[in-house]
Amino acid sequence: MNEIVFVTHNKGKIASANKQLKGVNFRVFEYDLDEPRSDDIKYISKCKVMEAYKLVKTPCISLDSGFFIDALNGFPKAFVNFSLETIGISGILKLMDGVTNRNCKFTESLSYYDGKELYQFEGHHDGKLAEKILGSDTNKKWSNLWYIFIPYGYEKTLAEMTDEERANREKIRDINHSVSAMSEFAKWYTKK
Repeated sequence: MNEIVFVTHNKGKIASANKQLKGVNFRVFEYDLDEPRSDDIKYISKCKVMEAYKLVKTPCISLDSGFFIDALNGFPKAFVNFSLETIGISGILKLMDGVTNRNCKFTESLSYYDGKELYQFEGHHDGKLAEKILGSDTNKKWSNLWYIFIPYGYEKTLAEMTDEERANREKIRDINHSVSAMSEFAKWYTKK
């Protein structure tokens, strides 16, 4: 099976890829890809994988995600980085002060491009927002949202969970209504 390149600088995404892309021969090219201004995760992922291909000139993948809070009409959507840089997770919690509907979800789009064909895989992870910032730092986090995101079926934020608990959560995706774009890609790619 040919090698593919995962172009990212996000340490959490790299840790997830090492765990979820079993059977896929890949290497990481650490680079901060340009992000187009859009609230369409699939479009952003597509643009980033096309840029990645121009850099590495070999089949590659790019993963992008958004965070959607029901009570805030989906805010921050695909603008996660901008929101975290401006108001941060404290600002998000302040916007949710006194709000009882704390449902939210991560959505993700993984794009694979081999120079000719583009394939996209979607994932989602339902949950709710914590009332306050909880947990400790880990190099496995994708963003600071881990301190306030409680996965469906759990009472702890991702940042409060042990590595074992996070691994167990990934094993029982059917129960917590979670779908991983990386896992979907790995299943497809190993059959290809």
